[in-house]
Parts: sequence; C-alpha cells; structure tokens
Amino acid sequence: MAERLAGKAVADAMKEELSKRVEAIKAKGFTPKLGIIRVGARPDDLFYEGGAKKTCDSIGMAYQVFEYPADIDQATFEQAVTAIGANKEINGILMFAPLPKHLDEKKIRNLIPVEKDVDCMTIGSAAKVYTDDPTGFPPCTPTACMDILKYYNIPLKGKKAVVLGRSQVVGKPVAMLLLREHATVTICHSRTNDLPAVCADADILIAAVGRAKMVKANFVKPGQVVIDVGINEDPDNPGKYCGDVDYAEVEPIVEKITPVPGGVGSVTTIVLCKQTIQACEMQNGLA
Repeated sequence: MAERLAGKAVADAMKEELSKRVEAIKAKGFTPKLGIIRVGARPDDLFYEGGAKKTCDSIGMAYQVFEYPADIDQATFEQAVTAIGANKEINGILMFAPLPKHLDEKKIRNLIPVEKDVDCMTIGSAAKVYTDDPTGFPPCTPTACMDILKYYNIPLKGKKAVVLGRSQVVGKPVAMLLLREHATVTICHSRTNDLPAVCADADILIAAVGRAKMVKANFVKPGQVVIDVGINEDPDNPGKYCGDVDYAEVEPIVEKITPVPGGVGSVTTIVLCKQTIQACEMQNGLA
C-alpha cells in the first residue's frame, strides 16, 4: 500500500506559518489583501472563490471580490482591471479564467501588474518563472505540487521527473520548478512515443494531462512518487471526481501518491495566500 500524500497536512502546516507572517506584517502597519476578479458566476469559479475566502479568513488576510456581469464590454472591463491593479491596498490579484468569449482575454490578463500577479496570468510573470527570477510568482497549482514534495521530504536532486502534460498552467511551469531543484525533467504529451514506458521510468511522475484515469498500472513502477494534478468527472461514478491517475490500479504499485480529491487541489488556495503575502512584503519593503 502506497503512502498517501494528503494535501490537508501540507495546507495546515502552511497556514500556521503564514498566520505568523501576517501578524508580523500587521505589526508594521500593513495587511496583505487579495483582490478576486470574477466575470459572471460559474459554479467552479464560485467554489474556488469560497475556498480562497475561507483560507484568507483562517490566516487573518484581507480580500475583496470584484464581480462583473457576464456581458460586460471590453472597454469597461479593461478600465476596471486597470483600476484594481492601481489600488495600493490590493497586493495580489486572482482573475478567474477563461473569460467570456467576447472579451480579449490575452489583452486583459496583461493589464494585471506583474508584482501583483500571484497566479502567473501575465507574460511578464511567465518570463520571470522561466528565467528563475525569484520576484515572479509561478501558477498556484504547480507551486502546490512542489510544496507537497517539500513537506513530505521527497528528494528531487538528480532524480528523474516526468511531467505528463505541457500546458502553460501546470505542465511547463512545474517542469521549470523541478529543474530549479536539480531534477532531470522529461515533459510528455499525446505524441510522445511509448508514453507508458517513459512515465514508468520516472522516479517522480507528475500527471497533469486533464484526462480521467489515463495513468494505468503500466505507466508506473514500484518505488515511484506520483503527484496527480487532474480533477475530472469520474466516468465510473457520476457526480464524483477523479484524477488523471487510475488510483485503484496505481496505488498498490507505487511508493507514494496524492489522492483526488484531497491532494494537490487542497493546497492551491493556501499557495495563493502565500504568494499574496510575499507580494505584500515585497511591495512594502518588508521582504
């Protein structure tokens, strides 16, 4: 039976540490504040927003939700995002995406100031991540993967890490973060030859492809660590969710594995808060 890498333990430890950092910042006359920008009211956005607000409350951080109708026009929304970016009380900005199709999302994303872009929405933030600039904020989900590996003392230096998926949101940035820790990284995708064999050769497998239960027993080997980033509707259990890994097949084989739900997803909101706190410290000369 594999060791279950539960996200709650990671999040709880981070909350304890971040609560102390927030207290120290408040003692100097500042309060870290997250600005949440939401267009419309999609259920998944509302769910994540609720978790973010709850996490902020738990560590003493402030937040403000900026809600706009789904039919807002480009010019009005650009003005709103620019104004939020210029608001000195807002240290970090989370904007839910994708935006409605009538909006130019690429243009709007890049209106967010890089120093407040705590979920890597802008080209400037991505450039900082890919050039190892510590003032840039990687996306929260890849950062959550790294925080889980760190919490459970999983060595990365010199290890073979395989990333299944090449998205800008998870696959590519998590590869960069693994390289920072001196892992040897392979990025796989749908056109990778003999995909199961490449994945099975890994010491650490990060599954972030967005396909339910794609990773089967032939993708893994004994001794492996598997981080499952996927969150998909479970085709075998309507109304339930599953990861990119077929947990029932893979868990008996590998050494350590994150569950879905209860793994990477449960760490992402605390990472969002951590990066907002860091932004507040940098913006006010406290870092």
